[in-house]
Amino acid sequence: MSFFDAAYRGTPPWDIGRPQGVFVRLEEEGAIAGDVVDAGCGTGENSLFLASRGHWVLGVDTAELAIRKARDKASKRNVKADFRVWDALRLDKLEMQFDSAIDCGLFHTLSDAARGRYQQSLRSALKQGGTYFMLCFSDKEPEGWGGPRRVSQEEIRDTFASGWTVEYIRPARFESTFHEDGGKAWLACIKRR
Repeated sequence: MSFFDAAYRGTPPWDIGRPQGVFVRLEEEGAIAGDVVDAGCGTGENSLFLASRGHWVLGVDTAELAIRKARDKASKRNVKADFRVWDALRLDKLEMQFDSAIDCGLFHTLSDAARGRYQQSLRSALKQGGTYFMLCFSDKEPEGWGGPRRVSQEEIRDTFASGWTVEYIRPARFESTFHEDGGKAWLACIKRR
């Protein structure tokens, strides 16, 4: 059993029972457009929010229990969103393209080698001109609390240097049960060229 499958037997600290505030604000500002893929969707809170706002959303995650929970939430809330057990490193195999992609906490779990495969996977799943929004823990977050790997702006820019335009990387907060006011994070907006 993977770490993530085991984590979803309970309530992991990143599963806050609501969408992340940064994605709510992005949608309300009109930044998230059209059909959306949610890479590493977990139990689906961000996907369900976006679907409730009129987007067609596909949430993917490798954790089967997380996907079962997401589907159950969708059914109970009567929100139409599609959830699949799927590897975000293989989005090309979906043979679908999206206007937007969101990532809430997946990028910072990936190894350096996997990051390259991930950006290629995202590139195949986004339409030309499509936008990828990523929320990840920042290298400004202090070490020692046992959370995931921290990411620098340079690492983000290096990963998306070819075939992408980094529109911005802004300080943000990653809401979790570990942090009362959220962990220090980066919110990146990256366009597929």
